Amino acid sequence: MSLKQTDGAIYELIEKEKEYQNNTLRLIASENYTSNAVMEATGSILTNKYAEGYPNKRYYAGNKYVDEIELLAIERAKKLFKVGHANVQSHSGSSANIAAFFAFLEPGDKFMGLDLPHGGHLTHGSHVNFSGKWFNAVHYSVDKETEALDYDDIRKKAIEEKPKLIICGYTAYPLIIDFKEFRSICDETGAVLMTDISHFAGLVAGEAYPSPVQYADIITTTTHKTLRGPRSAMIMCPEENAKTIDKSVFPGTQGGPLEHCIAAKAVCFHEAMQPDFKEYAKQVVMNAKVFADELATKGLRIVTGKTETHLILVDLTQKGVTGKDAQMALEEAGIITNKNTIPFDTKSPFITSGLRFGTAALTTRGMKEDEMKWIADNVVKIIENPNDNEMKVKIRNEVKEICDRFPVYK
Repeated sequence: MSLKQTDGAIYELIEKEKEYQNNTLRLIASENYTSNAVMEATGSILTNKYAEGYPNKRYYAGNKYVDEIELLAIERAKKLFKVGHANVQSHSGSSANIAAFFAFLEPGDKFMGLDLPHGGHLTHGSHVNFSGKWFNAVHYSVDKETEALDYDDIRKKAIEEKPKLIICGYTAYPLIIDFKEFRSICDETGAVLMTDISHFAGLVAGEAYPSPVQYADIITTTTHKTLRGPRSAMIMCPEENAKTIDKSVFPGTQGGPLEHCIAAKAVCFHEAMQPDFKEYAKQVVMNAKVFADELATKGLRIVTGKTETHLILVDLTQKGVTGKDAQMALEEAGIITNKNTIPFDTKSPFITSGLRFGTAALTTRGMKEDEMKWIADNVVKIIENPNDNEMKVKIRNEVKEICDRFPVYK
């Protein structure tokens, strides 16, 4: 029986979500739209199979074709990112980071990551997260004037703190990371270099962002953001770290892998190896730059003054509106984004002084510079008039017209 026949309530809610995704402008930097092929693999009969272990070394019988699928996903990941080893079993970015930490650290060991309010991730040492509870997390921050990473200051702190591992790669940092400089800092201090490329993995694959492969000891990433795959993750590393990583994933931190998601990852790696994906990645970055420039022209302050990626962080302080209120007003007009702390924010993470935008999802829909300018103009109008309901209704209707011109799922 179909889902509609079996569970009408869930079917109807999924259909409503489909309509909502089609008819709103998604500017959340960590979201994207997968292809129908990726969704088909994710919803396939592979969800029926247990496959504890690794290809040709399973604990259950009956994995002949599952092994072939996982091996294909591994080989495609290695080819796409030009890396020595790939483990495609991690369920999420957080679980990949857990495995990465346990591969190189013992509970209580010290590591360094970017402070959460400055653009880091929960798993980079937040005190409410496993990374901050189980390990001795120390943080570096961005420069107060430039809002950019200060590599001299990071080096100085690393020499003082002597962390066993240093992590770079962030959730709200709009500039390109100097991986070579981080490698130099790690070499000087004896630290392991871990890069979390979850946000810009697709840009790396599309050669629109530098690759950390030649510098990093371990690379973690989600597969659903700029890479346009399923909601999942993987870990990559040089061949010499392969056994350590694999043992840390299974049996270290996980049991059975989700082979339907692994198949979908294989599909997204294949899609990312096609020539048009490089054009997509370049357009994502171009759209972000145009969007940021237009916001700045209309009077919004861009954190760091620019973007070099898919991501834009905006400071709303001078506009007298919080990130929370701006997010709500924009959603009422059909523009979906998220409140976000800015460096040295004085407001709580539940309120925030900033908004984070990303262009990956709208670029997948085929939108380009003209659409970015129109959206940016209307974002500013709403931020400056968050209680103007008549204006929000008008913009919502225009958003629907744009969405109809650039459908996601027909």
